[in-house]
Amino acid sequence: MPISPSTHCAPDAASPAKPAVRHFRQALLWPVRLMPNTDAKRPHQAPWQVLRELGDASPWREEVEEYTGHDVEGFQERHYNEFVSFLPYVQRFLYGEGRSRKQAAGSPGNEGDSPMRTFRRRDIAAVRLVAHPGDAPVTLTVAHCDLYFFFDVDVVLLNLEVFTDHLSLAQAQELLYRFGRAFPAGWDDQGAALHCMTSVEWLAADGSVLARSDAQQRGAFIAHVAQHRAPRIAAHWDFVMQPLVSDHSDAPGLLRYRQIEYYRMPVMAWLALEDPRRLTRNDFIRLALVTGAGTSDVDLPYAEQHVADFEQRFCYDRFWSGAGAAPNTRYLCNGHALVVVGDARSAFFCDSERGVLAQFRHQHFLLFLIAHFQKAALLMFSDQLVEALKHLDIYSVTSVKTFKRLIRSSFERFLRFTHRYWFHEISEQAQVRALSHLCTTHLGLDPLYNEVKERIADMNTYLDADSLRRQASTVVRLTVVTLFGLIGTITTGFLGMNLLAEADAPLWRKAMWFGIVFVLTSWLTLYTLVKSQRLSDFIDALSNDRLSLRSKLGALARVWRPGSD
Repeated sequence: MPISPSTHCAPDAASPAKPAVRHFRQALLWPVRLMPNTDAKRPHQAPWQVLRELGDASPWREEVEEYTGHDVEGFQERHYNEFVSFLPYVQRFLYGEGRSRKQAAGSPGNEGDSPMRTFRRRDIAAVRLVAHPGDAPVTLTVAHCDLYFFFDVDVVLLNLEVFTDHLSLAQAQELLYRFGRAFPAGWDDQGAALHCMTSVEWLAADGSVLARSDAQQRGAFIAHVAQHRAPRIAAHWDFVMQPLVSDHSDAPGLLRYRQIEYYRMPVMAWLALEDPRRLTRNDFIRLALVTGAGTSDVDLPYAEQHVADFEQRFCYDRFWSGAGAAPNTRYLCNGHALVVVGDARSAFFCDSERGVLAQFRHQHFLLFLIAHFQKAALLMFSDQLVEALKHLDIYSVTSVKTFKRLIRSSFERFLRFTHRYWFHEISEQAQVRALSHLCTTHLGLDPLYNEVKERIADMNTYLDADSLRRQASTVVRLTVVTLFGLIGTITTGFLGMNLLAEADAPLWRKAMWFGIVFVLTSWLTLYTLVKSQRLSDFIDALSNDRLSLRSKLGALARVWRPGSD
């Protein structure tokens, strides 16, 4: 249906008319951290197994992908093109080894099973959005709404893809800027939520409203932060995630999650324009950096020096020319966003089976998903280290043992993450490879990986050093006990001497002497162990030629002096 442009985003009257967006697609990707399962009945169940067993109590159903299903007819050419775009080790991560799902369903780590699981809900058919008060609502069709789980990594990614036709450029810019926010950033002096949609409504297939946003309820969000020291997830996103619930929510739930990144969800967009060449540099800057629509074509969203190298840093212009199958196609990436702009008149650009649209929804989406999954996993490992240190009490033996167990577990899981999920190259195809590098560079994945790796290695080195210190201390104590026990052993064993000739005594008398000697020997051994640290200091002083006899006797006296440790 035709939609009137927002009065808040109208360009200057003197500027040329902007090209209309004939077709618009937006894909949101929200990484969150899954909290440990505290259900005593399901201590070792993977989160997707818990979700699967909820049955009708959950709207999510496990998605049998074309790569793992039994319907060969469903495997189309676009699936083949997607598969061959990636290197073999990435293919194994995304699609598994090609075994049937039934063979691998018994265990999430079975050979042949993909480490990535997908769940989809189909009750949400559309979303109705209002960017500013007084604007006409924009209704977007929901292409799919998925949850991605990963074996051995406590991260889940929500993916929502929506699309519509016939938008103005300003409306598309506002949708990119305002829609994917987990909660409002703040409120103005009139109480209106800032930087997010004024209204969001999830719609069922019959047009009924399933859930509404509550971004204007300032008091509820402020009170939640004051009480929990954590943001409150907006009502419409809370509805989408159910039965997963926020860990700081009072709602019951077996699967709980926490925010792990910035509250703005990573976003992908595909815009088919009437004439992309009519876009100005300012328009491309606003699309690439997702700044929303401007009020003027003259004013940049940021200072000129900040975007002086915009084309080199954020643009992939291999196809930004008048020739080729998809002329005037430009890729914009800042890590947080990946935007594809092209000509609506190009059949290849709009082809959903072999063209740029198919690549955007499959190859480009997967490279975007891999990059943000890696970042979320690294942040999760960092959070787990902080939590382990936060709960460490060096005066509690139980706390120290728990800390060691957590650090060892984090170290082992990080090794498995490195060998299973960490890739520097995911494809040899020039376009996929270039966009992947552009995305990972802006996200700073390599420095983040090195930082987390060093932190985990430092923790593990500390535990190894502590274990060696304890072993050395034990050896010293045993050496002291052996040294002092050696005196009695040699004294009583000299020439087979028996101080008490009780060989022919009655059994009861030999048992009595055995018990007396056993008790005295045990007491002396334990007492020597208790004093072993001070006795070892005395032995060190005794063997030191530079100490006087008085100093050595003082070291002996300190063995029994209270508080001399």
